[in-house]
Amino acid sequence: MARDGPNRSLHRQCRSFVADCRIALIVGIIAVLAAPANAAAGRRAAVLEVDGAIGPGIADYVVRALGGVRPSDTGVVVLRLDTPGGLDTSMRDIVRAILASPVPVVAYVAPSGARAASAGTYIAYACGIAAMAPGTNIGAATPIQLGGGSALPAEPGDAESRKILNDAVAYIHSLAELNGRNADWAVEAVRSAVSLPASEALRLKVIDVIADDVPDLLRKIDGRTVMIAGRPIRLATGGLEIVTLVPDWRTRLLEVITNPNIAYLLMLLGAYGLLFELTNPGTVLPGIVGGISLLVALFALNLLPIDYAGAGLVLLGIALMVAEAFIGAFGVIGVGGIAAFALGSVLMFHANAPGFGLSLSLVGAATVVSAGFFLLVLSMLLRSRRRPVITGREALIGAEGEAVAWGAGEGSVRVKGEIWRARATHPLQPGARIKVVHRDGLVLTVEPSC
Repeated sequence: MARDGPNRSLHRQCRSFVADCRIALIVGIIAVLAAPANAAAGRRAAVLEVDGAIGPGIADYVVRALGGVRPSDTGVVVLRLDTPGGLDTSMRDIVRAILASPVPVVAYVAPSGARAASAGTYIAYACGIAAMAPGTNIGAATPIQLGGGSALPAEPGDAESRKILNDAVAYIHSLAELNGRNADWAVEAVRSAVSLPASEALRLKVIDVIADDVPDLLRKIDGRTVMIAGRPIRLATGGLEIVTLVPDWRTRLLEVITNPNIAYLLMLLGAYGLLFELTNPGTVLPGIVGGISLLVALFALNLLPIDYAGAGLVLLGIALMVAEAFIGAFGVIGVGGIAAFALGSVLMFHANAPGFGLSLSLVGAATVVSAGFFLLVLSMLLRSRRRPVITGREALIGAEGEAVAWGAGEGSVRVKGEIWRARATHPLQPGARIKVVHRDGLVLTVEPSC
């Protein structure tokens, strides 16, 4: 019995050790679950350059880039912003991609002299961290009234404008609350189009940090906590490699064709190419070029905020100028076509939409070229009407020739190298000069030529 004492003591010690291990394991699991997740797993900081007006091209670039990053290789994504604003639809696509990103996204308004105006302000508010370089500004987020091309007033009178403004206010307010930023100033930026420099933005808690460059930014945000999909993420950005993700060919092509000036020229090239092919069947090349250009233009115009009445007027103007060339109304239809073309070009795009207005000099040049083409066709038509007929039935009327054989009021004559049967009211001698005054089938009526 005495020998069982040490065994029981050892057994109690083992049970105590196992219990302590279980407690330590549970405490460790609770600590891991309770602690913010760490972003140190990412080995790089991906930088996206958002430079210029926010449109379909930039939205495609940002959305696809954010959709392709993974927490396993990317610790943070930096959106380097310098934008005057842009399209509401493209801005919302970018904001949705930011909020759905599995990797923390930082908005950085840089370099010095850059701005995050209008749509850029919404994007900055959507990011977990907002930063600015010295000498930059943010704000002026009042939505543009595309129907009239002007910014909405703080208290618009009509119901539609109030709906647009209130929707913008609620949107940016929700983004401010999501990331704990100054919601009151955000509302003021929408209603009154106010703007702030970097120092004031930091003081008013519109942004989180001021940094000189991307390495400085990564050092200053290291250790901060942001919310990703409802979970706290602790940033570990101190030693990340900085990698710039450049746009690929698809994004660059989309940026080119969605430029309003390029889309406008493609539409004109397509219309004129197809018209040339229809009036000259078999030339092939104008039809191919015109068809491709028109389809690309329609794709681009579908992504842009255009006035379809303006586009219709442009096409109507082209149709009227072409109709003038065929109908020949001595300029009446053509002048109407030029007027419709010029008016439609001006109305087609809204000049006050940031970065998406149509160049008036391009409109003027296109109108002059189209009008010049119309005048050239009209002058050729008038000249052709003044020319004497040289072929067909009417070409023989008034033509001169000579009598070959004649007798009893009829005979044969030579006109333009051909022998014709002829009649005349006056007797003719062989070899006499004659002039054709009428034609009845294959018989000519002639008279002596003076």
